[in-house]
Amino acid sequence: MIIVDSRLRRAAKTRKRIAQQAKPRLTVFKSSKNIYAQLFDARGSQVIASASTNEKDFKADHSNIDAAKEVGKRLAERAISVGISSVVFDRSGYRYHGKIKALAEAAREAGLEF
Repeated sequence: MIIVDSRLRRAAKTRKRIAQQAKPRLTVFKSSKNIYAQLFDARGSQVIASASTNEKDFKADHSNIDAAKEVGKRLAERAISVGISSVVFDRSGYRYHGKIKALAEAAREAGLEF
């Protein structure tokens, strides 16, 4: 599909710029049913923390803005518990609105800095 190809092209272009910064990368992926967020180390080779709506103890509806806020909050708490407070936000080519914006704002409110 053209939409998926253009999103992946935008994501690759953004990741080149993000790789130049020496900070962990917060990456977001959304499917039609779930939202996933992962925190990679500066080289992008190891997952430091992750959160998703696919977890067993997740109570909210899996695909709305409230779920995205909960995922952002959980990821920020897990990142801070590992000792990471400053990250670079990788929206994976998605527009910064709706679920992506809700996840980012919830992570900021929970203590992550980006």
